[in-house]
Amino acid sequence: MDLYLDTLLFTVEITVPIFVIVFLGAFLRRIGFINENFIEISSRLVFNVTLPALLFISIIKLDLSQVFDPRQLLYSVLATLLVFFSLWFLSGAMVARGDQRGVFVQGSFRSNLGITGLALSANMYGEPGLAMASLLMATLTPLYNVLSVFALMAANRRGERIDWRGIGLGIVRNPLILSIALAVVLAHIKVELPAVLLKTGSYFSAMTLPLALLGIGGTLSLKALGKASSLSLWTAILKLVMVPLLLTLGALALGFRGEALGIMFLMFASPTAAVSFVMSRAMGGDSELAASIILITTLGSLLSISVGIFLLRLLQLA
Repeated sequence: MDLYLDTLLFTVEITVPIFVIVFLGAFLRRIGFINENFIEISSRLVFNVTLPALLFISIIKLDLSQVFDPRQLLYSVLATLLVFFSLWFLSGAMVARGDQRGVFVQGSFRSNLGITGLALSANMYGEPGLAMASLLMATLTPLYNVLSVFALMAANRRGERIDWRGIGLGIVRNPLILSIALAVVLAHIKVELPAVLLKTGSYFSAMTLPLALLGIGGTLSLKALGKASSLSLWTAILKLVMVPLLLTLGALALGFRGEALGIMFLMFASPTAAVSFVMSRAMGGDSELAASIILITTLGSLLSISVGIFLLRLLQLA
């Protein structure tokens, strides 16, 4: 009985603080304490300044050999590709409307790695977990962008040429990927940064996750819940249950255990990324469907991730 209780308390300590801040953001937006302007500015600040600082500091301070796992990165890439193409073929039978097919596929596979995934990894494994999750995010984010563009464009059959050069430049110029790449190079050649620089970076790092989680909460709209359809519910089931379950079982079968397994579960089980709404709207997808998927997966992930962490810890696998 003590084992079950200890595992439950551990799970609550990992997941509840994160989602409390998300729900606080939704509440503050509801009562008008924060508004769209706050969310837009804070999101830009997080994406361009504080989150790159967090990722850079988390990697530069550690021995890279402790967190770099090429097998984990390779498995994550191959598993993502397998999931994407399986969903693409499945969507052909499940989704009749072209403007919903790409949204369905993107909503089912694209996790919120940069905020929810990192926050969960940091809560569960501390700085080493944050660094390992950062490397995984840097590997998967470009792949997510390419696959999402393909799904939305191909599903809508708009006949437009995909601007792969623009996508490539966007990836290369991404502040998150640039900060991770720079940190990896400096960590590899064992450059020691001045203490004052690390201290300054730590101040930026400390504000990142609370500010980002408040922003996520502020973007949630209960109106989207009222417009939820059976398709958005199926998407949420795939995103929160089927995809992380299958990928975690696959990782187990290949011998992954401990921190590597736990972080992959947390990243794959995270709710649908908020950027999927922006991409869907910009590329002619059903933005209302995208909004409802984000809301349902964000709310549902509190339960699904908690159950997953509980089972992994109870079975002493992660």
